[in-house]
Amino acid sequence: MERARTVGIGMDYSSTSKAALRWAAENLIGEGDRIILIQVQPPKADHTRKQLFEGTGSPLVPLAEFREINFSKQYGLTYDPEVLDILDIVSRTKGAEVVAKVYWGDPREKLIDAVEDLKLDSLVMGSRGLGAIKRVLLGSVSNYVVTNAPCPVTVVKGSKP
Repeated sequence: MERARTVGIGMDYSSTSKAALRWAAENLIGEGDRIILIQVQPPKADHTRKQLFEGTGSPLVPLAEFREINFSKQYGLTYDPEVLDILDIVSRTKGAEVVAKVYWGDPREKLIDAVEDLKLDSLVMGSRGLGAIKRVLLGSVSNYVVTNAPCPVTVVKGSKP
């Protein structure tokens, strides 16, 4: 029997991060695996929990608590029923443990911190699909993470319009 894995999912509630979550649920998550939904808030975000956990990120929050609208408000997150439904289904059908963690800062750095702090076996994230010029000017989060993460990283592309 394989050991349960810890899989991080980068979530910014964009269509590509939701596609990454769906892809992981359908293709990667196995029986008993642990899913950690990783959310990075901007450094200037000002929410009640940031003052407590800015340096380390929030504690791991179980799915039952994450489902509460107050959780989203306290951390300044988007309350997204579609994401919650995907997480509920994978939890029920595959017996996966689902938790969430919130960080504040540069997504590139914080996703790498999450990989190391949470000892992830794998990280799945969406690609914003920036063009070459924007990618050079703004930098690509997925490019940075793929290059610097000490674990396998899967980047899920969004569909073209």
